[in-house]
Amino acid sequence: MASEFADDLSWRPLLVSDAEYLADLLNAAEDADGGEEHYSAEDAAEELADPTLDLPRASVAAFDGDLLVGYLTAMVRPLATGEHRVLLDGTVRPTHRRRGIGTRLLREGIELARAAHDRIHPNLKLIIDVQRLDTVAGAQALYASFGFMPVRYFQHMRHPLGGSVKEVAVPGGLALEGWSPGTDPEFHRIRNEAFRDNWGAAPVTAEQWTVRYANRNMRPEVSFLLRDQNGGEAVGMLLTLSWDADTEASGVRDAYIMLIGTLREHRRRGVAGALLSQALRAAQENGFERASLVVDAENPTGAFGLYENAGFVPHIRTTRWALDG
Repeated sequence: MASEFADDLSWRPLLVSDAEYLADLLNAAEDADGGEEHYSAEDAAEELADPTLDLPRASVAAFDGDLLVGYLTAMVRPLATGEHRVLLDGTVRPTHRRRGIGTRLLREGIELARAAHDRIHPNLKLIIDVQRLDTVAGAQALYASFGFMPVRYFQHMRHPLGGSVKEVAVPGGLALEGWSPGTDPEFHRIRNEAFRDNWGAAPVTAEQWTVRYANRNMRPEVSFLLRDQNGGEAVGMLLTLSWDADTEASGVRDAYIMLIGTLREHRRRGVAGALLSQALRAAQENGFERASLVVDAENPTGAFGLYENAGFVPHIRTTRWALDG
């Protein structure tokens, strides 16, 4: 029955012109699964235009007539070294679940990931990742049935911004600066250097940086770096994004702290704490009603404790599953 239903659908790769269909599907899934992300057609188009996605060769979508009912993409890492983690991303429309669509999407996605890996990093070890909110019914059983194992947990956290923000002074010898087109390359550099020792991370190209981070949703007024006044080097940065579609859906203007990074040799000086304090104050001053972020529950730099100390509280959790390719 399930496979017959799946076979009755039309299947093809995604197109950038499917953005409106994709936004509708993603919003339906987020509402059903207790998620926090909502999409406009423009948001979905930006995701489809991600330079790490080869839509003709690394995506698959299921349509019931003109209705997009499921999709999956395989996102590569062009600058990977040591190992290559290909991330599968997708979902099934809540009204069409438990009919075999997710099983077929995942099966085809694994093959798409292997083919994409062979095209760009054939000499590296392949690991295929999937990531899903713990609230998504049936996801764990589906991943386990294909041999995926849970390998990491990511905690979503919120700060209400309604009360006072803990003041953390900028460390001596450092100066605070905001994001600007002139400092943008330094934000990008710190992201790549500071995240090298983070689990599962890989450097991002300049094109990836522009599409994923320094895009129209980035909020310069809530994004900062700290610069060493002696050597002139930028040593830490914080980048904040906010999506109008989220505000429209939730009624809450949320400042999402996308990145916090400190260069290794400048850690344990209070750089991250000072950046976080400044960003929370700036978010309040600019009319944001809440701040949020996601942290690796096993982050070796003590990030979880830093955020709790700043007033963030745990909300929901995401699990990363992995399959040796």
